[in-house]
Amino acid sequence: MLSNLMMQLGNHTNAQLEENMVRHMVLNALRSYKQKFGDEYGEMIIACDNRNYWRKQVFPYYKANRKKNIENSELNWQSIFDCMGKIRAELKEYFPYRVIDVEAAEADDIIATLVNEYSEFPAQNILILSGDKDFIQLHIHDNVKQYDPVRKKFIKNENPDRYRYEHILKGDSSDGVPNILSNDNCFVVGERQKPLTQKKIDAFIDLNLEGKYDHPNFRNYIRNKQLIDLSMIPVEIKEKVLDSYNSQKPRGKEKLMNYFIVNRLKNLMENIAEF
Repeated sequence: MLSNLMMQLGNHTNAQLEENMVRHMVLNALRSYKQKFGDEYGEMIIACDNRNYWRKQVFPYYKANRKKNIENSELNWQSIFDCMGKIRAELKEYFPYRVIDVEAAEADDIIATLVNEYSEFPAQNILILSGDKDFIQLHIHDNVKQYDPVRKKFIKNENPDRYRYEHILKGDSSDGVPNILSNDNCFVVGERQKPLTQKKIDAFIDLNLEGKYDHPNFRNYIRNKQLIDLSMIPVEIKEKVLDSYNSQKPRGKEKLMNYFIVNRLKNLMENIAEF
């Protein structure tokens, strides 16, 4: 949803947000994904970020710089969040998709939970529709594929287990997670990370820090593992995701026509069968 919005605004960071345009772009994108992948992968499920994510509770610096970036941005982020929230509520109310939004969970948690729950059924092909490389660690399941809708290509990795381990060692600067050699708050205070060369990464992989409690980098390894490894999602979050999924039975399209009329979505109305 956010990528659709950014495409609409382009370089016009102070442009007025056009809700109807965003709505049309989001819905048209969902329609195109359903058309492109629906036959092979079946039901489309929409995973949402909740604002009060659990990772922030266990690591206060998680995504801390994003708040600063929002405050310094010319964009009216409150208007953006209001628009996205409204469209998300409309998807849940009118469209034939399960929309999963769980307190303290990010979309990553929802996707990982559902993938791990249903990948054990070999006849069930699963597609992760995202360019986020965090999901490479879920490629360990043979029936799971990932497609980047922005670059319009499948994401592949020959060794997802090694990718996951390297990702833990390197951290994730976009989420405010330092590499395992660096302090918790290094991004917040503007401190440079300690260099983690490929040679050091290879040495850590050969060593395998798992269970090495006395190693000087073990504490930071566990810090990063909890934040990055999708197998570390708290049990209570996974249970809430599955409860939300199971409580929403697939719906019909009987509400769509009136919704399209009310929101003046004439062009999409002609393709109502494709949703």
